[in-house]
Amino acid sequence: MTEVLFYHLTESTLEDALPGLLERSVGRGWRAIVQTGTEERRDALDQHLWTFRDDAFLAHARSNEPYPAEQPILLTTDDDNPNQANIRFLVDGASPPDLGAYERAVFLFDGHDAGQVDAAREHWKVMKSAGHDVTYWHQTPDRRWERKA
Repeated sequence: MTEVLFYHLTESTLEDALPGLLERSVGRGWRAIVQTGTEERRDALDQHLWTFRDDAFLAHARSNEPYPAEQPILLTTDDDNPNQANIRFLVDGASPPDLGAYERAVFLFDGHDAGQVDAAREHWKVMKSAGHDVTYWHQTPDRRWERKA
């Protein structure tokens, strides 16, 4: 079964946390998909990943651009997996597709947004009942991740 991680953002924003997680995924040789809830959020993350650090960027594309199958990181609002990603990130309450084709799925949710917290709780129940290996990670005050469940 797919390893499913829930990251509860309490000390940093998605824009702060996501690039590091994507860098580690690509560093493992994995391809990644980031599924957002809206096209506007997808497009904002697209811009952010090109400029998040002065000395680095993450090669990526949006799913509505040419050659999605060639991309190491693909930003999408859809359920498909054209780049044969190993890991799928779900942000801003995006509803997951069947996660059986992935080695890992990561739900990142804003702990200050009640709607995202509620959606994460529901996704947790569904993933757990589907038999996935589910873990919950909470941010410490120094922005490190601590496993809670």
